[in-house]
Amino acid sequence: MSAMNDTQTTVEQLKARMAEFVAQREWQKYHRPKNLVMSMAIETAELMEHFQWVTHEQADELLTNPESRQAVADEMADVLAFLLSLANCLKLDLAAEFERKMLKNELKYPADEVRGDYKRPKRER
Repeated sequence: MSAMNDTQTTVEQLKARMAEFVAQREWQKYHRPKNLVMSMAIETAELMEHFQWVTHEQADELLTNPESRQAVADEMADVLAFLLSLANCLKLDLAAEFERKMLKNELKYPADEVRGDYKRPKRER
């Protein structure tokens, strides 16, 4: 298998890679929405553990350590793996759904109204 990277790998290829991994192990019966969402939450919690109880500065420093950075990357990959499996299970076009949601977010958080401020703009009713 050739090396994947963000520049040349499509979401479709990632989903296919994940589907192949699951199929080779005959895990399809376990890859149901409830199980996948729970697994994604567990992996997200494992990712969060790397940053628990540290300041922003300590987190930045942690990521300069190659072993710590790789551990974080591994957890991120686990989260992505379960997200890709969930997209496969639900037969969702993840890129299309991402773009649809980003368009909603652009309406909800207009750049000229929220620039530099994380709060949702107040709307008149």
